[in-house]
Amino acid sequence: MDFPERSIRAALVLNLAVLALGCGAEPAPTRGAAGKDPGREAIERLEAPAADTGTGGALTPLDIPDEAPTVVFLGDSIGAGLHLAEFRAFPALLQRRLHDQGQPFHLVSSCESGRTSAGGVTALAWVLRREPELVVIQLGGNDGLRGIELAQIETNLRTMIEASLDAGAGVLLLGVRIPPNYGEYAADFDAIYPRLAREYDLPFVPFFMDGVGGIPEMNLEDGLHPTAAGHEKLADNVQAGLTRALVAAARD
Repeated sequence: MDFPERSIRAALVLNLAVLALGCGAEPAPTRGAAGKDPGREAIERLEAPAADTGTGGALTPLDIPDEAPTVVFLGDSIGAGLHLAEFRAFPALLQRRLHDQGQPFHLVSSCESGRTSAGGVTALAWVLRREPELVVIQLGGNDGLRGIELAQIETNLRTMIEASLDAGAGVLLLGVRIPPNYGEYAADFDAIYPRLAREYDLPFVPFFMDGVGGIPEMNLEDGLHPTAAGHEKLADNVQAGLTRALVAAARD
């Protein structure tokens, strides 16, 4: 049966926007619906240009005390705020919000488009040289898009968690989900994050893209990367977890 092109595009956008992903790399074969390759379609969508929305009006720099803790966000293009000014990305929004509430921190944004969990492991040595009190891990979406073996994804996340804890940093884990049309792979992928959070007793946000993924008005024209309003919602989702994680890190 042939479907209208508009319906196909809409379905793809809905699936894409659920993911916390970067862009720009060729996917490996994925476990999408029979006869389809959602990973390859997704990469093509990711490589399309997206409008730069809300990049003006930079805010006054924050006065962060020297003794304030350092928080590293280790993520992909979502954490980087791709197509937006850096100060509109949700890590920077959280820094300003918590500063205004009397909980300032030094922000180190180590977020890069296309980064997988393996890329996070590679970047971790540089991250830990900053001697952060807290590492926020926002990775795995690109892995799921490409159908990377689940055991490898979990191993990479586990490596980042353990290395951070061994270095004396707390960890806030941001949960990622992939579209259900990936079948059993999706269910098994989604289960990795709460399992690791329980095992290591970590502060945890179950699905940090809640209310943004799959909602057209919260995403740019590429259907994947959040608008400025979308990043405000991401900050809403993460703020309570980040606050708890900072308190726990200070206590430890």
